[in-house]
Amino acid sequence: MYNPAERRNFYGRVHGKTLRQSQKTYLDEDLDRLSLPGVTLEENPERKPLDLARFHGKPLWLEIGFGGGEHLVHMAATYPQVEIIGCEPFVNGIAMLLGKIRQAEVQNLCLHPGDVRDLFDVLPAACLSKVFLNYPDPWPKARHHRRRFVTPEYLHPLARAMQPGSELRVATDIPDYVRQTLEEVPPAGFDLVHEAGPGGAWDDWLSTRYEQKALREGRAPHYLTFHRRAG
Repeated sequence: MYNPAERRNFYGRVHGKTLRQSQKTYLDEDLDRLSLPGVTLEENPERKPLDLARFHGKPLWLEIGFGGGEHLVHMAATYPQVEIIGCEPFVNGIAMLLGKIRQAEVQNLCLHPGDVRDLFDVLPAACLSKVFLNYPDPWPKARHHRRRFVTPEYLHPLARAMQPGSELRVATDIPDYVRQTLEEVPPAGFDLVHEAGPGGAWDDWLSTRYEQKALREGRAPHYLTFHRRAG
């Protein structure tokens, strides 16, 4: 559980290029309404578990680091019977997603515009039935591998929040990220159930801008599926 006296390091980008006026409008008009309440330390200093009654018992999914939001909106539109949380600290990506939500008019999305570890602190145990980790920051230098998502600091809180039998999907174009994923994810409480290379994505997969960039630059996508182990 998060200790308010503990200061967490965050190494990813939060701001990028200057936002267009339309994107600033999306942030001003839509972000507060779509943000999941009770996640931040200011809103929930005692770090009490979130009340998920607002989701009316629907399956709850999570996408960690949604980039520009195309996959997240695609999943929300494809599966209107579920609720999906998108977590992303990068303001430019959040603004892009908000524009896509307006265009697609999906209603089953909410956001945490910040560090996913803060969300893990307050998610009730075993509340997630599917989680997506698509093209996470590769942190290619060896000394930075501990910053990758597929490390115990992230994986153990994630495992606590996932139901037994729930699905974790990982997509990456970095061979060493595949290696670390295969090494670190199973000990955190997951079983590998499928592994595929190019052409082996999930049936409902939507290729993202990051994947298209990888393909243009000659890097092969890799798709890994894990199930949360019981116990």
